[in-house]
Amino acid sequence: MPAYKTPGVYVEEVSTLPPSVAEVSTAIPAFIGYTEKGPKSPSIAEVSTMLEYEQLFGGPNLATFTVTVDAASQVTGVTRSSDTGFLLYYAVSHYFKNGGGRCYVVSVGDYASPPAKDKIADGLLLLEKEDEPTLIVLTDAVSLAAADYHEVCRAALAQCHKLGDRFAIFDVKKDTAPGKKDIDAFRDEIGTSYLAYGAAYYPYLQTSLSYAYADAGVTIQGGAATGVTLDTIKSSQTATYQQVKARLTAERVVLPPSAAVAGIYASVDRDRGVWKAPANVSVAAVIGPVLKITNDAQDALNVDPTAGKSINAVRAFTGKGTIVWGARTLAGNDNEWRYIPVRRLFIMIEESARKATSFAVFEPNDMTTWLKVKGMIESFLYSLWERGALAGGSPAAAYFVNVGLGKTMTNQDILEGRMIVEIGIAAVRPAEFVVLRFSHKLQEA
Repeated sequence: MPAYKTPGVYVEEVSTLPPSVAEVSTAIPAFIGYTEKGPKSPSIAEVSTMLEYEQLFGGPNLATFTVTVDAASQVTGVTRSSDTGFLLYYAVSHYFKNGGGRCYVVSVGDYASPPAKDKIADGLLLLEKEDEPTLIVLTDAVSLAAADYHEVCRAALAQCHKLGDRFAIFDVKKDTAPGKKDIDAFRDEIGTSYLAYGAAYYPYLQTSLSYAYADAGVTIQGGAATGVTLDTIKSSQTATYQQVKARLTAERVVLPPSAAVAGIYASVDRDRGVWKAPANVSVAAVIGPVLKITNDAQDALNVDPTAGKSINAVRAFTGKGTIVWGARTLAGNDNEWRYIPVRRLFIMIEESARKATSFAVFEPNDMTTWLKVKGMIESFLYSLWERGALAGGSPAAAYFVNVGLGKTMTNQDILEGRMIVEIGIAAVRPAEFVVLRFSHKLQEA
């Protein structure tokens, strides 16, 4: 109470409501790659729609084609020039089409030179300074050499572990090296550190997105228009022009699955919650995976007895479409952090509690402060239990919060300024294997 010296009427407001824990966002990805309006040094911006993206970063890298026509001016073949590796524009578009919302884009350069490890690494360092992103998507890094790509992946895992507030979504790079399987190369080179903070998906997806191109970038071979570009026959050979345009529309973009999966993470988090596995969910804007995976093939992907590095499959099922069919982290043999929703639920709870309890820094380390902290965390966990995020038939079976002298702290801890809070959580785990057991029942009458 303040010391009053002048006679008068004074109003005092007494705070009676306890502080509360605000749940942090769980699915705000950051895409790292190259853009048309690329900066000289990495820059980051938040976007919510493709229109915002185009205003800030421009459009896609235009593809070039060679179209072969016969004597009757019918299209007989289409060849696209070698990939330049700039996938960010299409990846962000695929993310939005799969239910993604607000995200961050880290632009590390323009289309003037091919993707480079150093620039993508610089973008990753810039991302470390941002607090809000919770997912890392290394979009254009898959265009690097295999060794460089896996080095960037290891750096992303290290950042996730260091900050403790984000999770990495990786792609298994295709065509890693002659004679070596993509999965084996990924498992060999991803390392063994911080695997619980990332998940990998396989294979690439044949999307329904069409390549962007300019008429001047399409060369016609054969027929009456050999060696000319499409823009020069627009008015003189209208029929051929329209046939070529229609044929080029059928050229679909092949993308690594991470962007679509990030959209599914966002959609599932929004509709169900971060504790629901982002699996058994159909992928939008796809024709199908580029490789058909069978049950036998997924056995070796899902369970890795050697190092436990699980790879989540994206599979095509008859009558269902293309579905994400896996929910394991790279620590697939770890009983604690085997499943993606468990790891991400803990990240969300830890980050929410950390930010909410910052008020207690420099507060008196006594019973009053302890009760405030315990009450706010218990209230937060109770709300999660009510929503189905925690396992247990009662709150006591689902979680506990302990704080206090003789419980979590000693006198020495208090003398050294430490307030220690112990929190236990029973996270729900996905039913990965549903087993139905049948037997004959003998006739009784």
